[in-house]
Amino acid sequence: MSDNSKSPLLGEQSTKEPTAQRPASQHSDPSIRSKTSRHSERSRHSDESTPLLSRDIDHQGYGDTDRDEERPSPAASSLRSLQSGLFGGKGKQLSRWSTFIAVTLLLIIVIVILGLGFAAPAVVEEYAKEAIVFEPTNLSIESFTSTGVRARVQGDFTLDASRVHKKSVRDLGRAGTWIAKAVESKSSKVEVVLPEYGNILIGTADVPPIVVDIRNGHTNHLDFITDLNAGDVDGMRHIAIDWLHGKLNRLSVKGTADVSLKSGIFSLGTQSLSESMVFMGKDVPAFPQYNISKLNFHEIQIPDAGRGMEADVSVRLLNDYYPVTFTVPPLAFDILVQGCSPDEPYIMLANATTAEIQVLPKDDILVDVSGIVQQLPDTLIQTCQDSQKSPMDLLLDNYMSGEETTIYVRGSEQPSPNEPDWIPELMRGITVPLPVPGHTFDNLIRDFSLANVHFGLPSPFADPNSPEAYPRVSAVVKALVGLPEEMNFPIGVSRVRADADVLYKKRKLGELDLSKWQKANSSLVEAHGDVSQGLAVESIVEDAPLAITDNDVFSDLVRALIFGGKNLVLGVKAKVDVETETALGKFVVRDIPAEGKVFVKPISGGNITSFSPQVGSLEILETTTSSILLQAKVNITNPTDYSATIPWVKIQMLNNGSVLGHATAEDISVVPGPNHDISVKALWEPEDEEGKAVGRELLSQYVSGYNTTITLRTTNTTIPSQPQLGAALSSLPIELPTPKLKPPKNPNHPDDDDDPPDDSAPHFLDDATFHLLTSTATFTLLSPLPHTALYVTSINATAYYNHTLPVGQVLYDLPFKVPPGASTSPRLPVDWTLDGLGYEAVKKALGGDLKLDAMAYVGVRVGSWEEEIWFRGRGIGASIRI
Repeated sequence: MSDNSKSPLLGEQSTKEPTAQRPASQHSDPSIRSKTSRHSERSRHSDESTPLLSRDIDHQGYGDTDRDEERPSPAASSLRSLQSGLFGGKGKQLSRWSTFIAVTLLLIIVIVILGLGFAAPAVVEEYAKEAIVFEPTNLSIESFTSTGVRARVQGDFTLDASRVHKKSVRDLGRAGTWIAKAVESKSSKVEVVLPEYGNILIGTADVPPIVVDIRNGHTNHLDFITDLNAGDVDGMRHIAIDWLHGKLNRLSVKGTADVSLKSGIFSLGTQSLSESMVFMGKDVPAFPQYNISKLNFHEIQIPDAGRGMEADVSVRLLNDYYPVTFTVPPLAFDILVQGCSPDEPYIMLANATTAEIQVLPKDDILVDVSGIVQQLPDTLIQTCQDSQKSPMDLLLDNYMSGEETTIYVRGSEQPSPNEPDWIPELMRGITVPLPVPGHTFDNLIRDFSLANVHFGLPSPFADPNSPEAYPRVSAVVKALVGLPEEMNFPIGVSRVRADADVLYKKRKLGELDLSKWQKANSSLVEAHGDVSQGLAVESIVEDAPLAITDNDVFSDLVRALIFGGKNLVLGVKAKVDVETETALGKFVVRDIPAEGKVFVKPISGGNITSFSPQVGSLEILETTTSSILLQAKVNITNPTDYSATIPWVKIQMLNNGSVLGHATAEDISVVPGPNHDISVKALWEPEDEEGKAVGRELLSQYVSGYNTTITLRTTNTTIPSQPQLGAALSSLPIELPTPKLKPPKNPNHPDDDDDPPDDSAPHFLDDATFHLLTSTATFTLLSPLPHTALYVTSINATAYYNHTLPVGQVLYDLPFKVPPGASTSPRLPVDWTLDGLGYEAVKKALGGDLKLDAMAYVGVRVGSWEEEIWFRGRGIGASIRI
């Protein structure tokens, strides 16, 4: 590109346009000695280490302008940074060449002039090296050529004798240059080599004729265009690789030229001379800092290839000190990623091209890149041999966890159409590691929840250490996956799996194993309000093991569920694997962090009686002298929204702290709402004499119609495969109302169904008939046992009128059978209380009925089991007959 007066590189002074002819220098008048003498005084303390391009801010200019008043232009200030280090990148290295070439040529000119006619070569070289000052004012790359670049160099050249340390050398040099006044160089070629790399040629420069005034203190304003041609591309590639690997700590550069000179009408011949410079430490450039200001993915249609994915990236390179102006043509690159191990070749991921890049002095460089992925290579998504993850998994793991991820950029085998041949040839063998900052996705999965939850207890025969020994959970998993704003392409989820931690009050309760792939479906949720777009994902999970890791936390949860009466919140933290479907096909994104809440309703507001257990039928399976094994069909109402499957469970039955036996259930399912005919076996077997007494009292109250309760408690044998779980839950005994037995209908009262039930009335002694003449009584007994007969072995009973007035007493010790259903007892003898008011009431009711109470001690036998209980009945309907 060409500069104009508005270019920020040119400062306040206009520069002379370059021409194809030799550029004439503009000389300044050296007559004002006072100004230069002040400079000389300040410069006498310099030594032989003074660089060719002075960094001394006191040497701001030469000639007629007073240094105290003169201020450097922005271009001069920018260009002065050329003296502080090499430039990174190709354009930056070439700009360094231009400055080095200009100084080398000027130095050669002075040495040749003085060495041929005025002094010994050693003295000449010393004067020239110490006196020469070149102030670059502008440097730009006009254009890229097929072999390199065309650069424009502008600067001020001066010989300052005050910089020379030795007086003899200073005086001789000043005299010689005053005699020669000006010299002219013809067109020449400068070659730049690297001695430490076997003198490989890194480039050449075609320099036009130049005329300079070499008298002390005269400033020459130079402006010329030079063609910089790339040299040994393979050699430069080797240097670039060393630089990328941090091995380029020192770099020696040597410039050589065959220069034809003349001064006035005198030809000074052609001289072959050279000059060297060494760059080390901070002079060697570092990789420029950058940040990614834009990243966008979208689906595209690729001709003859179908669907693909395109990434639009904007990268801002920080340019704090490179004072160069040029335009980089579009470049083509290959984007690669690491394979399974560093020893394996990189995996080709995408083809990338840059837009035209504008580079301005000390202005950040904006690079727009477009990368296209046609399909994901198999090597990228296949699992590595020594790992459970693929290279893509490893790449996404680092990126999504916020860690720095490295991709690799290499010159493409298919360069862009406007790209000069030497650029792809140079870049093709160079692979640049490019760290990409990670991006955390802590809130990627939102609204994680479980619905239609079903709990299942483990099999009693499972190995306690196997997954089959854990409780199981089935549910509908719902989640809203937030899509990053960079993703603007269709995406679907076909399968999911996860490992989830379940927490209660921020304490880990257990681990939910969802490691098996589960089918899923998804739908796009459009952005609305402050909510960004997302993907609603739903999956049905069946029989996922729930490993309880903290029994104390689990006990607290169960206690709150049963007795708390408030909604509970369980936390879920998971790492989710998602199988996605995109234009690139199916691939798995692993270990996506998910966090959600599961709201759990309490068991009927904390009122356990809402289960309403009722015994539909009762059957005696086996008896001993101390035990009865029963089987019952139980009806319950499940007030929760949860269902459960119970393969086998065993629970203790207690009353007043004494163990009375245990109940077992096998292969049952409990669903929300009514549940009928649940088969339960119960073994009545009090442990000791105290337990027998407690059991006897419980049975007496129960048959008398009292409200009784029974306590259920787990033990380490409740779930054989999870003894610790059963032991942990033993601290949470549950007290339930004793299930009501429904006796059969009394054939003497066929219309009982029309009357409201009276739960306080006895259910097993329904009515009585008293015979005054024979002093006997018969009773209608209702047995709740549909298949087993029981026996009454003894009776000691007293009847009362109006609750307190004795009527008579029945003493009978001959056993009689009570068959299933309704039956009538034998006539039992009655010993009347003849002098009491109760008996008078009975006589008055002759031929009619009245209500009587009864208190009795009854011996009962079922099979081999026998017990004596007490019975209290109220409001028993009694018929009085002659």
